[in-house]
Amino acid sequence: MKAFDMNLLPVALAVFEEKSVSGAARRLGMSQPAVSVALNKLRTALGDPLFVRTTQGMQPTPRALDLIAPTRDILQRLETDVLARRDFDPATTRRRFTLALSDIGEMTFLPKLLDRLQRDAPDAAISSVSMPPEDLARALESGDVDLAVGYFPDLHHRNLFQQRLFSHDFICLLRQGHPYRARRLTLDAFLDMGHAVIKAEGRSQEVFEQFLGRQKIGRRVVLSTPHFMSIPFLIASSDLVVTVPRAVGESFAKLADIRLLEPPLDIPPFDLKQHWHRKYHKDGANAWLRALLVELFGA
Repeated sequence: MKAFDMNLLPVALAVFEEKSVSGAARRLGMSQPAVSVALNKLRTALGDPLFVRTTQGMQPTPRALDLIAPTRDILQRLETDVLARRDFDPATTRRRFTLALSDIGEMTFLPKLLDRLQRDAPDAAISSVSMPPEDLARALESGDVDLAVGYFPDLHHRNLFQQRLFSHDFICLLRQGHPYRARRLTLDAFLDMGHAVIKAEGRSQEVFEQFLGRQKIGRRVVLSTPHFMSIPFLIASSDLVVTVPRAVGESFAKLADIRLLEPPLDIPPFDLKQHWHRKYHKDGANAWLRALLVELFGA
């Protein structure tokens, strides 16, 4: 089947709304003969006269009426959903942004981000998703995910951009009233304590675990859990210690009766970044959200 020339559709819509070839020509900035040629091409392609000249102007046939509604819808969508994105306005957008975040990422980024959206983009919304790196790369390419924000060491692709937001380090948590009362945590005390270990989907805990492995440092692991959110309450009701990213520990200290101590080890920090696909590098909404994250969290 011969390919249909979509450029003919605006001509049909203009003739329908202007009810004349001359009016359509003025509206489209074309010559009247050029509009007539385009209209004849459309008639041939569809096998229908489409418009009949009457005393009330060019009147559409039933086939033309079937064509007009979807044509108008296509052109309106093109204008509002594609062209208008160049001038993205956060104050009026109703867009739902989809971010790939770990549970640590949600605790680190969402409170400030949601607070700012309520002020600057009150009708916008956020969806947080989690998926394996290979699926995430495809989701960024398809646009199903706008940004991946956090620690994604496996997210490497030649069509993905990344931008560092800040470096993160670790903190130790003990309950208030713990038998260890010193203000500084010594290595001997750290190794003598029972430890809680989080084995969650997020990769940031691996930084700490791999560091211990390289240093050949062993601990007495009393509790292993995949869940971050139970940790503040477990620590507050036991004599265990846990080592977590600093922002997480600071959040936990607001939820339970626990205190923060610097770890007695020189644990390397890790970078939190935002990742996006090059297809959306100049997309107005995507660029605005990236700039907002840099403003809120950039070091």
